[in-house]
Amino acid sequence: MDTLTAKTRVFALLGDPVAHSLSPTIQNAAIRATGVDGVYVALRCGAADLPGLLRGIAAAGGGGNVTVPHKELAARVVDAPTAAVVRTGACNTFWWEDGRIRGDNTDVAGFRAAVRALVGAPAGARVLLLGAGGAARGALHVLLEDGVASVALYNRTPGRATDLRAAFGDPGCIRVVTDRAALRGERFDLAVNATSLGLHPGDPLPLDFDEVDRVGAALDLVYAVGGTRWVHEAHARGLPAADGLEMLIHQGAAAFERWWGRPAPLDAMREALSMSSRIG
Repeated sequence: MDTLTAKTRVFALLGDPVAHSLSPTIQNAAIRATGVDGVYVALRCGAADLPGLLRGIAAAGGGGNVTVPHKELAARVVDAPTAAVVRTGACNTFWWEDGRIRGDNTDVAGFRAAVRALVGAPAGARVLLLGAGGAARGALHVLLEDGVASVALYNRTPGRATDLRAAFGDPGCIRVVTDRAALRGERFDLAVNATSLGLHPGDPLPLDFDEVDRVGAALDLVYAVGGTRWVHEAHARGLPAADGLEMLIHQGAAAFERWWGRPAPLDAMREALSMSSRIG
């Protein structure tokens, strides 16, 4: 849809930061490819502003996504959360339907697709999960559903990791790591960065691969044109690794389907990302 009218539905990404986001790129490409009457923008907002913005955009007939650091807050704002939101305590997608603001966690579908593209089905895998925020909640939901053998959960604030484990019923396969030094000598089939480290220039690596004995593959939920520094470091060591672009595509496709009630044009969304990468 190239012409904006009074009937155009407005969708927005809410978070801080958002200037780096490629969500507008893929969602506007999907809108153009399907010919629906909508536009997608990114709006930087603080926690105090999120509830009003989210509710106002949805009530006007639109919807959108929520990114760091507001996914857990958004789960408390929506009127009708899906089972995935209830289970994870995080919401990244919202829209208006039947007089209520509905919320979903499409990070679940996105993370599952990204893991399978990188390592296949993770059943039986030993996983190191870094982070305890909204992205980590979605990732942990998938890992447990898909039958991993164990999850070592590390967050710089150990209490948040402990709370996250408790939110999933304190399963025996999840171990909270309170001291990074305890990781030395350990082996993992997959390491996942679910922190925000890598969003800003100069951020430290979420994990120095020398801190562990072995990592089979690395998945960074942060993304950047050309790959994140952590992914480049993994590749330099000969490790299979991917950033969050595959997750972005699939969680964005699931969100598009919630908003518009039709299949997302994955090819158009991938092409838009490819064009963005070439321009960048």
